Amino acid sequence: MHRERRLLLARTGWATVVDADACAADPLERAVIGALGPQGQAPVPAVRPLVAAAESVHLLAERLVARGLAVSAAGRREVAAGLRAVRAGLLLSLALGTVSALLVPAAERAPVLAGFALPLLASGLCLLIGRIEVYPHTRWASPAGQRLLASLSATDPLTALATRGPAVLEPELRAALRGRG
Repeated sequence: MHRERRLLLARTGWATVVDADACAADPLERAVIGALGPQGQAPVPAVRPLVAAAESVHLLAERLVARGLAVSAAGRREVAAGLRAVRAGLLLSLALGTVSALLVPAAERAPVLAGFALPLLASGLCLLIGRIEVYPHTRWASPAGQRLLASLSATDPLTALATRGPAVLEPELRAALRGRG
């Protein structure tokens, strides 16, 4: 919308509707226009959650998940919960091992520490494997979605934005989307 001059994104972090009639056909663009309110102008940080909550955005996300190109919200939550549980297990093993070692006499610490070495090692390796397995997946793109994005033209600005993030945008546009001047 910004590149087609239907929406002005000022580096001060404000979004302003320029041509609302041109956006009437696209449901995602209508969601942006609706989030900007009746005056057609609002700060980007206030607009972002409203657009994210729009029905058209949820329908797009569901279509991407159905086609296997995106990870469902439930899947992201499950992976995050699994990593939190493994991290908690590692910290619990560390804490219990430390307390146990401090409660026994110095001569008897070696067997106690050896007893906690395996849980520490196992949970540490599980956390490492979890981080390695999750890392290549973005917060939303599935492996199939990442392959599709990789096959698209790297010169397309939207593909570059999807694959490399806002760092590929001009500094003024990056500042506008962050909501700071």
